[in-house]
Amino acid sequence: MPQTTRVRLSTETRQAEIIAAVLQLSAKRSPALITTGDIASAVALTQGAVFRHFPSKDAIWLAVMEWVESNLLSSLESAAQTAPDPLAGMQAIFMAHVGFVMKHPGVPRIIFSELQLPDETPLKIRVRGILERYQQLLMQQLGAAGKCGQIDPSIDKAGAAMLFIGTVQGLVMQSMLSGSSERMNSDAARVFLLYRNALRSGS
Repeated sequence: MPQTTRVRLSTETRQAEIIAAVLQLSAKRSPALITTGDIASAVALTQGAVFRHFPSKDAIWLAVMEWVESNLLSSLESAAQTAPDPLAGMQAIFMAHVGFVMKHPGVPRIIFSELQLPDETPLKIRVRGILERYQQLLMQQLGAAGKCGQIDPSIDKAGAAMLFIGTVQGLVMQSMLSGSSERMNSDAARVFLLYRNALRSGS
């Protein structure tokens, strides 16, 4: 009888599979309840094999957040760079964030779950770093929009950036409560119009 040859994948490939599995599992259940056994089953490995690619469960979650940071922020930065002007860039960032959440619904569940914990963890520090980079990107866009007269140049840029992120988070929470993200795009377009008008009101 012919022997079945098992394909040995590289550590990088296995790590990518594990990260993708965590994101998929998080879209369906509370991240806090996901075990390494669940992750191993999702990628058809033993738990021991999973730990050959990651030293601990915490390392898996940190790698997931590193993936989120790289992919989300690159998506937002690309959206801003391809827009014709700073304010259009703000809208492109807003819609890109919504689109990212619709494609990866497990991401906000992971972030919200981690932020609820009272302890200061490496994962929480990573989340904070993502938000800081996000705010910096928005403040750059707001500064550019002020310089070219699209919005009031004296606007509180830090506050406007916080409001922007909080608005996206509100849309995400509503979609999680309803159990569907189908309306997020249309709702996002309407909500951003209100945000944009508020930025322009003082100009």
